[in-house]
Amino acid sequence: MFEELTNQFEDAVKAFKGEAKISEENVDEALKQVRRALLEADVSLSVVKEFIEEVRVKAIGTEVVRGINPGQKFIQVVHEQLVNVMGGENDPLANSNDQPTVILMAGLQGAGKTTATAKLGLFLKEKSQKPLLVAADTYRPAAIDQLVTLGNQIGVEVFNLSSNLRPEDIARRGLEKAREEGFDTVLVDTAGRLQIDTEMMGEMVRIKEAVQPDEVLLVVDSMIGQEAADITRSFHEKVGITGAVLTKLDGDSRGGAALSIRKISGKPIKFIGTGEKVEALQPFYPERMASRILGMGDVLTLVEKAQKEVEIADAEIMQKKLQEASFDFSDFLKQMRMIKRMGSLGGLLKMIPGMNKIDDGMIKSGEDQLKKIEAMIGSMTADERIKPELLAAQPSRRRRVASGSGHQPADVDKVLADFQRMRGLMKQMSTGGGLPGMEGGLPGMGGGLPGMLSSSANQYQSRKGRGGSGSPPRRQRPIKKKKGFGDL
Repeated sequence: MFEELTNQFEDAVKAFKGEAKISEENVDEALKQVRRALLEADVSLSVVKEFIEEVRVKAIGTEVVRGINPGQKFIQVVHEQLVNVMGGENDPLANSNDQPTVILMAGLQGAGKTTATAKLGLFLKEKSQKPLLVAADTYRPAAIDQLVTLGNQIGVEVFNLSSNLRPEDIARRGLEKAREEGFDTVLVDTAGRLQIDTEMMGEMVRIKEAVQPDEVLLVVDSMIGQEAADITRSFHEKVGITGAVLTKLDGDSRGGAALSIRKISGKPIKFIGTGEKVEALQPFYPERMASRILGMGDVLTLVEKAQKEVEIADAEIMQKKLQEASFDFSDFLKQMRMIKRMGSLGGLLKMIPGMNKIDDGMIKSGEDQLKKIEAMIGSMTADERIKPELLAAQPSRRRRVASGSGHQPADVDKVLADFQRMRGLMKQMSTGGGLPGMEGGLPGMGGGLPGMLSSSANQYQSRKGRGGSGSPPRRQRPIKKKKGFGDL
């Protein structure tokens, strides 16, 4: 996500290399690179001009304090302006006092509107709400079937009638059902078109009049760049929308849509789609997105993903096992599967500050290694998973595991050696012994992955408290080394 933009922002900071202070000369040099980066990212020209001028004024008038170099200060100013351009704060969904809350989903064909409707239904369900999906797209033959299938997949009821009825009548009857049966949110999926036309807008206005929605969300494909902002503005002028859902952001390496929509259309981005899975929908936080664009990671979103998958009791059990060095292959397999549910390994790693420079080839290698390890663990007996020392003591067991998983005995030997080394290392860190040259250990490792993420979030919040929202964490250059089992 935003790889091209991130790389060019990093190049811009090189203008301050060796400089003792921020001056008009080095700011101009950096801003040339920033301007080029934004334009290549397909950000609207008017947004780019305003952005550059705001950064110039703030940067030149900023005093660089001791311990902070001009490049770091420049990045802080850019971070603040990125947050401002994208809206400043998260804009939550409306919540009507007179339930149900009605949300009307609109958009062009192919933007992912039906899938986004189901994703939002799951999001609300996980917030302990009772949503009803209403299939009012009577034009696309498979739209109703698609919504019904997705509804069954996520356990959310779908209201649908004959496609011969008018969409506004279907929406009205769906709302009546929600009121009668105690649903607290109604999500109306409407038809899309290949382009904005009078007929489409007229139908949207009729549906809107029929159900009087609390939210009208426009689903926009991020891959179309700054055109997304123009579409959002056009919909708002003709229909009246309250916000946007930006889809396919995981495939957008440029970021023009995310940076243009709020400024051009005046309407906030409320959610972003970050993958094909129905769970891949996140509330949009401008500050977190700015951190991702600048390669600073997104620890808070990573923590939220982990909290959805991890029970506190499980984390406490894992902490105890780490402290006692009784962490076994079954525990490792459980944590691997938890990570898979959170998303791709590459996507998760790039949310960690300083990890944005990891080569895609290294990530692919790491994912392949995890698959190999999972296959080996699957070939172990229950006793061998719980007691890895059985494998260490008996070569015949290791040969059987290698044969059963389709790998070489040497591969199993290495995995076992790395695992035992990792257990000893984790015990040393969790008990506060630390590593040589690292007094006090690594914070938060006592609870495994959940503990590490929670600790990172607490440190991030603490930094914000000291430096304000405009003081992003300093990036650390990752150390390149050959990855083993203990590094995954």
